[in-house]
Amino acid sequence: MQREIKKIGILTAGGDCPGLNPVIRSVVRTAILKYGLEVVGFNHGYKGLYHNDVTELTLDSVSGILPIGGTMLYSSNKDNLFDYTVEENGKMVQKDVSDVGVENMKKNGIDAMVIIGGDGTLTSGRDFARKGVKVVGVPKTIDNDLSCTDYTFGFDTAVSVACEAADRLHSTALSHSRIMVLEVMGRYAGWIALAAGISGGADAILIPEIPYDIQKVADSLKERASRGKNFAVVVVAEGAKSVSGELHVNKVIEGSPDPIRLGGIGNKIAEELESLVGLEARSTILGHIQRGGSPTAHDRILSTRYGAAAVELLMQGKFGMMVTLKGDDMGYASLEDVIGKNKAVDPSGELVSIAKGIGISFGD
Repeated sequence: MQREIKKIGILTAGGDCPGLNPVIRSVVRTAILKYGLEVVGFNHGYKGLYHNDVTELTLDSVSGILPIGGTMLYSSNKDNLFDYTVEENGKMVQKDVSDVGVENMKKNGIDAMVIIGGDGTLTSGRDFARKGVKVVGVPKTIDNDLSCTDYTFGFDTAVSVACEAADRLHSTALSHSRIMVLEVMGRYAGWIALAAGISGGADAILIPEIPYDIQKVADSLKERASRGKNFAVVVVAEGAKSVSGELHVNKVIEGSPDPIRLGGIGNKIAEELESLVGLEARSTILGHIQRGGSPTAHDRILSTRYGAAAVELLMQGKFGMMVTLKGDDMGYASLEDVIGKNKAVDPSGELVSIAKGIGISFGD
């Protein structure tokens, strides 16, 4: 047991996600109640680490946050301290200011850090580990696209929200004999669309891992209409691409570690299907609704497990690691092995096979 750890720091960065507060709560309660440690948090992610915007975390301060969405420590997805925008000689330039972050950890007497985030956030966590900081990462993303772990927290909540949306769109589709297209998040992975499509009774699911032919999607809906089902629900991942390889980019955010913002493909799919199938089509872009609100019971439990396991890894001296879930077992993997490896849906995997077997079209 690494008893030299007496005080730990926490930060949350990247997009908000259901389950962040339960992780914070679990880290704090485990650290204080089990090991008698002090805990502090940096506000606004790495930006707070740079500006030394720190707050003490106590049993009282994390009381009541379990069911609350978002993060009590706030977040930012534009502040990479290894490539940070600063003013120098009257000009804005990019510099590596990570040493400032390390110095602020030392000023606060922090012995180790729990860094909660997705690929971009954990990339910086890995880079701080390379500088000698004792770091443990916790996998956060609704997209479920981080490698080395079966599930990230936030995914179950996002799928539950998307499934409910599909259920609600189904009644409108039936009432008006329409095609209702639901666009969900996921970036370059189709996990949310696949899970929400199956659970929400979609007639077609379009995901990045299976390039779609819009004519084949239309043909499947025409065949459905020939059986008297002149309505349909189609779930589309924001990163879905056609057989031509086309992606629908909504905008580019300068200064962000992930500048490409996908979105809007649902409108395109609806227009094309209306023309090809001959049924009126409407699209709904679910957007940030998937990332907000109270986490599901599943995500609360998973987040609590992740937070507790992160403290255990620190106390065992397993630094530079990310907590993982394999089957029903908590484990860990090196951040070096996690970063930059998108976990994609297997087009030949069980879920896709089952979905095709019950008649869902993927446009391939």
